[in-house]
Amino acid sequence: MDLKDKIKNLADAYYNELVAIRRHLHAHPELSFEEKETAAYISNKLDELGIEHTTNIGGHGIVGIIKGKNPTIKTIALRADIDALPIEEKNNCDYASKNIGVMHACGHDVHTTSLLGAAKILNELKEHFEGSIKLIFQPAEEKLPGGASIMIKEGVLKNPAVEVIFGQHVLPQLETGKVAFKSGIAMASCDEIYLTVKGKGGHGAVPHLTIDPILIASHIVVALQSVVSRNANPIMPSVLSIGKFIANGATNVIPEEVKLEGTFRTFDEQWRKEAHQKIKTICESIALSFGGICEVNIEKGYPFLKNDEQTTNASFALAQQYLGAENVEEMPARMTAEDFSYYSQEIPACFYRLGTGNISKGITSSIHTPTFDVDENCLKIGSGLMAWIAIKHLSQ
Repeated sequence: MDLKDKIKNLADAYYNELVAIRRHLHAHPELSFEEKETAAYISNKLDELGIEHTTNIGGHGIVGIIKGKNPTIKTIALRADIDALPIEEKNNCDYASKNIGVMHACGHDVHTTSLLGAAKILNELKEHFEGSIKLIFQPAEEKLPGGASIMIKEGVLKNPAVEVIFGQHVLPQLETGKVAFKSGIAMASCDEIYLTVKGKGGHGAVPHLTIDPILIASHIVVALQSVVSRNANPIMPSVLSIGKFIANGATNVIPEEVKLEGTFRTFDEQWRKEAHQKIKTICESIALSFGGICEVNIEKGYPFLKNDEQTTNASFALAQQYLGAENVEEMPARMTAEDFSYYSQEIPACFYRLGTGNISKGITSSIHTPTFDVDENCLKIGSGLMAWIAIKHLSQ
């Protein structure tokens, strides 16, 4: 039996156990920086496998290591995020979230389970490869500054030094059994915009005695669209969206201030810097022209995610070998963001998509929705393919 078949057989053999792990994690989600019980559960599973690991890195992060033959010759890393989202689950299933207002609506339960499955397979087959494999269970992907940046600062890519890193993310728009890759720039940077527009409140019947922050804020929302439409290079994707507008007045009350929140995303660091300044200038100038002020706070978030071309192209070919060419797709760049990007700024990286949808079973909900779920057959692919890619990259 060749190595590929051994991995597939192990992924099949461990399937029921992986389903149980995923359902436990799904039923017990924890928010970013609060993943204490999740980390304890992962640590216990690694103990059961006899895999050496360190806890409490970057918060509740865990780093395990599997050593093959000649363990110092080369080290690669596999990463999974472990945190959940502040969403109230609406699925009616036995494994629905037991934590009110918290849900694994982004598939991090799948990512964690897949990495545990890959770890079990790799630990079983460690006589088949040379080098070492780091297992990075990362907290706080969903919240700035991002667990990846903290773990990197605490040395997760060192001692031993990691040469290349791999991660995967669920994609419900892709049928289970398929995966997708994007070489080069794959995901956008992500910044958070917080605006406070201050004016002079008063009675709605005498607007001339007020400085209306709602009017000012409305002009700002419209004007900010010009940052992308009239300032960005048309061939450079950019997004600026305002998603929150709070004006706590009444039918006859003009409030003192208005709060706005939004996001800015792009693929170019120089333009990102310029756009921040344009946003600030537009907001402050419009408010001043109406007699008010606008306080601008832009929190710089994750950088853009760049998949190393050589590593990604090689992984694409390996996925075709493992799954068949018909089940491996190329995908376009996305304006969504991921803190895996921090790793990609440090070392060669490959971040690919794992199909989790199943139209025939009605599993079609998008991530970050209260009805998100997965076809659990994806766990066989998620664990097996990651193990295959890891072993083959070590041998190259």
